[in-house]
Amino acid sequence: MTRQPFHLVEFSPWPLTGSLGALILTIGLTSWFHGLGPSCLTLGLIITILTMIQWWRDVIRESTFLGHHTLPVAKGLRWGMILFIASEVLFFFAFFWAFFHSSLAPTPELGCSWPPTGIHVLNPFAIPLLNTAVLLASGVTVTWAHHSLMEGNRPNSIQALTLTVCLGIYFTFLQAGEYWEAPFTIADSVYGTTFFVATGFHGLHVLIGSTFLMICLIRVITHQFSSGHHFGFEAAAWYWHFVDVVWIFLYLCIYWWGS
Repeated sequence: MTRQPFHLVEFSPWPLTGSLGALILTIGLTSWFHGLGPSCLTLGLIITILTMIQWWRDVIRESTFLGHHTLPVAKGLRWGMILFIASEVLFFFAFFWAFFHSSLAPTPELGCSWPPTGIHVLNPFAIPLLNTAVLLASGVTVTWAHHSLMEGNRPNSIQALTLTVCLGIYFTFLQAGEYWEAPFTIADSVYGTTFFVATGFHGLHVLIGSTFLMICLIRVITHQFSSGHHFGFEAAAWYWHFVDVVWIFLYLCIYWWGS
């Protein structure tokens, strides 16, 4: 195939299979919630995971081995990532809107107070503060990895990326323990709903970002990135910084101010 200056390098079946997998996954989750068994959910997960693996394989092959990611193509990929992160900002904006809509003017059903009457909130200066320190530290290490990669220092880049992935996993472990010990559930008034939906979706983004960075770590180890050609890692770093910033707002608004 001849090189061309457009973002669509070659025709791909993976957007179709990815959307089909997402549809089946959504239907499967709904069916599972209603006690209809996990078979549809399992099928959706399999299709989605296989699509991810094969789509990533094709992108890596196009960029690293075939040289199809020209400057115009890379520019299109950058704008795509920027627009994706912008859509994620609006996604979390909806959760903050729901939180402040209920917390700034609590209704009589909530006891005219926030947190609602009967809700025992988590201590913001315990596990949440530790999680904040962990994510901020991971932002430092991912920046260290990026600068090391730009300078051609692979050992430092590998070390910093490994630390970042470990910090992301540690954050997930701490949040899982926090959920396990929380004195309220997602069904406990609008407080429990907004808390678990907002922090839960952020936790999902941490898992996605950790996977993203883990793939980048493997690519650094296998010499697939160079000092001038590493947009895959840049995209992962942008995404991780976005996750950091969202957590700061979650901590300040929901954990600290909301308590």
